[in-house]
Amino acid sequence: MRQANSKAARRSILGWVLGALVAPIAALAQSGKARKQDMKYQDRPKDGQDCDDCIHFIPGKKPKGPGECKIVEGPISPTGWCIEFQQKKKG
Repeated sequence: MRQANSKAARRSILGWVLGALVAPIAALAQSGKARKQDMKYQDRPKDGQDCDDCIHFIPGKKPKGPGECKIVEGPISPTGWCIEFQQKKKG
């Protein structure tokens, strides 16, 4: 009987540990995009760089309104910035 309780406790702990590890990965897989806080996203430019000059930015319906990003979840300000900024080629 004692052995059965020990096995059940190990399974419970193992399930909890695996759940804690898999949940963040599953959340990323659902949206396919990174969280804003992980990308150090901010709603203002940094060092002259902003989202509307980034190759990942998808403009919104209004020119100065929020758009989307190919890699960061949620609404994105055209004047925002994150660590994945990559300058669009000019011309």
